[in-house]
Amino acid sequence: MNARSGASADLRATLPADAAAILRTTDAVRTRSVQLLDRARAGDSRWFTVRDDALHSAADEVTSVTSARYPDLVIPYHSRWRHFEAGGVDRRAELDRLLDSSGRHERARALIDVAVVSVLLDAGAGADWSFAEHGGETIRRFTRSEGLAVASWHGFVAGMFSSDPAQPLRVDAAGLRALTEDRLARMLQVGPDNPLVGLSGRVQLMRRLGDALAAHPDVFGTQGRPGGLFDALAEDGDEVDARDILTHLLTSLSPIWLSDNTIGAEALGDCWRHHAVTGPGLTAGWLPLHKLSQWLTYSLIEPFTWAGVTVTGVDALTGLPEYRNGGLLLDTGVLRMREHEYATRTWTPADELVVEWRALTVALLDELAPLVSSRLGMTAAQMPLACVLEGGTWAAGRAMAQRLRDGLPPLVIASDGTVF
Repeated sequence: MNARSGASADLRATLPADAAAILRTTDAVRTRSVQLLDRARAGDSRWFTVRDDALHSAADEVTSVTSARYPDLVIPYHSRWRHFEAGGVDRRAELDRLLDSSGRHERARALIDVAVVSVLLDAGAGADWSFAEHGGETIRRFTRSEGLAVASWHGFVAGMFSSDPAQPLRVDAAGLRALTEDRLARMLQVGPDNPLVGLSGRVQLMRRLGDALAAHPDVFGTQGRPGGLFDALAEDGDEVDARDILTHLLTSLSPIWLSDNTIGAEALGDCWRHHAVTGPGLTAGWLPLHKLSQWLTYSLIEPFTWAGVTVTGVDALTGLPEYRNGGLLLDTGVLRMREHEYATRTWTPADELVVEWRALTVALLDELAPLVSSRLGMTAAQMPLACVLEGGTWAAGRAMAQRLRDGLPPLVIASDGTVF
């Protein structure tokens, strides 16, 4: 960046809308996360130390899990669609049958619809919740992310998110705004003996989603359907950039998040304060992470490709800063907390320790990915970050947590059902 372009960026960042636009990029996520990693490696972090030699142990763990899960090394992208396949059930084929008389575009809209609501409902469920799926004479029980995926899938098929009983296989603004805590609790089978963390927060998130969809008819149509993204980005073309999907999501849906992180009137969503983060103008001190929005972007790649649209720029997306990936780094010793008592406290997503942990997770996943692909005899092009996550880091983090703490993460986070 030359002096003139740097000065121009500094000037733009003095306006709230332009500062928010800077913070809604994966480049900002990466560069600011690396700032905190460099600082921790220099010994300047209040919260963590970094052991670079342990990255190889982490890579070994991920390689072992990946080889067991995908012995043929045909690894799909990390996506909500893997959770929709829980129990070996091809639920997408079921939906295809239900949508058989619909055209290619309407099928894409419906698949985007279900992916959006399911991803946004996918924050930590807690250790005591499960979902029972009844199939003929069999009952399959799922927990955590798989349980939330299967539950939201059945809710979608039952018309839970549609305002039109004659068109149940869709999500629209009016349907989301009408959602109540009781209705969502029934869908998720929540009760005294089956408690779910963050139920109220999820209902608020769905209602806010309805408001945001209705506020952007240029993107989501007059009915306010998430599937309107297909028409906005790809209806007349055969290629879309993953960063454009993310930008549309962040620009249109930032007001849905329950956090009050703002610059002026601009809602920032999953973007948090950290005193050591530098940047121009109003962006100084802000660390963007956008975990659910990026998880959603990964999960929308397949609906676009199934409709014949090529999705480019996937490598620009970052690793997901959540407790499985971050837990892997703590459990393998890549990251160490400076004080043992940190593990005994309950933290919030806004606490600086949590913000930094998530940033270090993003930066270290970029370093871990090529170590894993090399161990598997693959190039980064053959096994990009999205496949390493799936193979992968998330599953290895869960497996280690199961071995060490009966599945619980290494840090206790008070979740509102919208970040973790």
